[in-house]
Amino acid sequence: MTSNQVFIEDKIGKRLDRCVSDTLVKGCGGLIIGSVVSLLFFKRRAWPAWVGTGFGIGVAYRTCEKEISSLK
Repeated sequence: MTSNQVFIEDKIGKRLDRCVSDTLVKGCGGLIIGSVVSLLFFKRRAWPAWVGTGFGIGVAYRTCEKEISSLK
């Protein structure tokens, strides 16, 4: 075994770590954007914040799905 050989488990682990951090960043970004929109336009309703969070998590999920499936 050579010292520069990378196992498939290490690649999957790194990609999953990136997916988790990407989900947190995009979910929180959606929450913040949704909260600002709610404060400015919708008289402090809660649904824009939840919709923004859902969009952020959905985009992160799609990105992760593509990244994981490109491993095969």
